[in-house]
Amino acid sequence: MRREMTYLSRIEEILLLAIWKLKENAYGIAIRRQVEKDTGISWLSEAIYAPLSRLKDKGYVTSIKAQRSTEKGGRPRIYYQLSPSGLGKLASLQKVNQSLWEGVPDLKKAAENG
Repeated sequence: MRREMTYLSRIEEILLLAIWKLKENAYGIAIRRQVEKDTGISWLSEAIYAPLSRLKDKGYVTSIKAQRSTEKGGRPRIYYQLSPSGLGKLASLQKVNQSLWEGVPDLKKAAENG
């Protein structure tokens, strides 16, 4: 019997990975910085909130509002964490990605050789 795979957008996958890497420090700006570090692309903070909301709606991410910050603006941080189903989804995505890339030669060398 085949299991049906629910796919995520690439940004949703990247966000799950960023949250996993950041552990208890996964809040908006930290997530954006991790995504920028991982992708090498500059992101607007606003660009991550819609996919984060979708991940919450799908049950892959939960959020906790922290106490009001004493930093500029005083807005409370919202911390994100993977739910058990989010961690399971990330594990299945890892397996799929490994399978997709299995047997593919080093593309960097191929690109350099034209």
